[in-house]
Amino acid sequence: MPEGDTVFRTARRLDAALSGSEVTRFELRVPQAATVDLRGQVVRDVTARGKHLLHRIGEHTLRSHLKMEGSWHVYRPGERWHAPAHTARAVIVGRRPDGTSCETVGFDLADIAVVPTALEDALVGHLGPDPLGPDWDPAEAAQRLGSDHRPIHVALQDQRNVAGFGNEYANEILFVRGIHPTTPAHTIDAAGVVDLGARMIRANRDRADRTFTGDSRRGRTTWVYRREGRPCRRCGTLILGGALGADPTRERIVFWCPRCQPAAPG
Repeated sequence: MPEGDTVFRTARRLDAALSGSEVTRFELRVPQAATVDLRGQVVRDVTARGKHLLHRIGEHTLRSHLKMEGSWHVYRPGERWHAPAHTARAVIVGRRPDGTSCETVGFDLADIAVVPTALEDALVGHLGPDPLGPDWDPAEAAQRLGSDHRPIHVALQDQRNVAGFGNEYANEILFVRGIHPTTPAHTIDAAGVVDLGARMIRANRDRADRTFTGDSRRGRTTWVYRREGRPCRRCGTLILGGALGADPTRERIVFWCPRCQPAAPG
């Protein structure tokens, strides 16, 4: 699943392509928003809020979510799409003041909605602080995370605590901090976890290929994520794997080193 850094880069690319443009084509290929037409409106900006993408067009906001498979592409007029047309969920064409145009297409998007921008909080107001946002509040993020009594691996992915961290970040943050994934979130150093996570995601914000180890070579970018049965890069102990989630329908794969991340007694 795309994480906050991926969504941030997507928003930056879309903003560069569309900001200041007049919308000449606007199609949402989902039943709940198929009749919305924002042609003639000007794109004010495209920004990310955690894992949510926000197109602010005229007085309205289009929210989309990449979920597992979603992506936005930017094309020149007439350029062939690089994904099947039947997977397109949104098409926005913008004409710049100089008369040039570009076409943006969202494939396999989820949670598409359009609301007046004044009501944007109805879509994203529940989210916690975003470490890639201009209003990042680490103290508030630590307070939310430290008040959660669920396993830290679950709490760290709850977008109501911190917006932007997904499963890969949760696994890697907990390894570096030496915290077992099942440790109750309210018992750990929440401020330290939040600080590390923010530094990690900011370091990856401008990278095309995410790395947590500082090594961008293939197969060397993660400490524990998807490394079950392989030796820990620090101590050589075999990495373990399992699943955790807020409930059985939301379980995520989890990885840890039993020596570097010992389980709490009892």
